[in-house]
Amino acid sequence: MAKKKTEEIWRIWVDTERQVVSFHEIDGGRLLEFRSYELFQSCIDRYTAQRYRYQ
Repeated sequence: MAKKKTEEIWRIWVDTERQVVSFHEIDGGRLLEFRSYELFQSCIDRYTAQRYRYQ
């Protein structure tokens, strides 16, 4: 019997008013989930270019 591969999910919370990206839940933040590492990294790069802070 073949083992089912566990799907990896990358999560970030984004607060556009305060321009904050967090890798942990934050009040007022919107959860974004990615099933593709490339898409996750692309999104992180975009927020970095927009000068979002990370916490």
